[in-house]
Amino acid sequence: MAEAFAAVQPLLDEYEDIERQLSDPAVHADGGRARTLGRRFAELGRVVAAHHVWEAAQDDLAAARSMAEADPEFADEVPALEAAVEDATEKLRRILIPRDPDDGRDVILEIKSGEGGEESALFAGDLLKMYLKFAETKGWKAEVLEATETDMGGFKDISVALKSKGNPEPQDGVWAQLKYEGGVHRVQRVPATESQGRIHTSAAGVLVYPEPDAVEEVEIDMNDVRVDVFRSSGPGGQSVNTTDSAVRLTHEPTGIVVSCQNEKSQLQNKESALRILRARLLAAQKEAADAEAHDIRKSQVRTVDRSERIRTYNYPENRIADHRTGYKAYNLDHVLAGDLGPVIQSAIDADEAARLDAHGD
Repeated sequence: MAEAFAAVQPLLDEYEDIERQLSDPAVHADGGRARTLGRRFAELGRVVAAHHVWEAAQDDLAAARSMAEADPEFADEVPALEAAVEDATEKLRRILIPRDPDDGRDVILEIKSGEGGEESALFAGDLLKMYLKFAETKGWKAEVLEATETDMGGFKDISVALKSKGNPEPQDGVWAQLKYEGGVHRVQRVPATESQGRIHTSAAGVLVYPEPDAVEEVEIDMNDVRVDVFRSSGPGGQSVNTTDSAVRLTHEPTGIVVSCQNEKSQLQNKESALRILRARLLAAQKEAADAEAHDIRKSQVRTVDRSERIRTYNYPENRIADHRTGYKAYNLDHVLAGDLGPVIQSAIDADEAARLDAHGD
């Protein structure tokens, strides 16, 4: 375990350094910096705790072996203590595998209807309710940034910011929990629009972006952004107000387009659009920095096409199935009511297994 100790010592030193910084009131005057440091401190705290357990196990084993030389009765304790060292070593090894640095971040989640017309839009609404209920169980705050509703109460597209309270442990961060949700979600059910009682298949797409902590983290040169204003519209395209309060931002270097019309104020719509734009630009920067197939959107939807599905929601069988992990359960009603934890955990477990394999022993 000498190699592991060599790897952990710089992390222990970093933990102590951040602890000193966080004790400085001046650091907390900068909310963005304090949150970034707090997130890293929480992540390193897991390493420190695991290292303490490992050291204690090593000490206990060494003491038992030493005493066994003088009194053979202590030799009976050695096998159990050796097992404890092996267990502590494995846990420390797992924690030392680099985590996604964004795990503690909040997210912006987008849901878009796809194939299936109005039924797909209604399903997008059902997915929204599922995520909002899941967020409620986690104590997260939800804020709708933009929504395009349809005549029947579904959503053509909707963007929601999900924010945790304080600085959660990295594994409990919003991004850590929801980053696997990106992709095509397929539904099989009898649509409300179906008069013959036939089961239809449609799909909705989900995109998840880690949200930048502060404006400075993703700088946007407004000279690169074309700002268009227009009149807000509701379901069916009818005008819902008499002023040009809706805002469309086009980031010309990347071609990213964001429109917001939820708020009555043009300024508020522009601020919401900028938040979404920053999150998309952060995701694009990370993709560019990692040209290998391990970028954060490798499993996320490019087109809302059923062939790229990651999960199926079968209403007649009350079945939920994740096609990436093999997870399957017959409690779809509970999942839609916010009990999404086991489904997400299957993706977390699969990802951890892949990372362990990649790093070897």
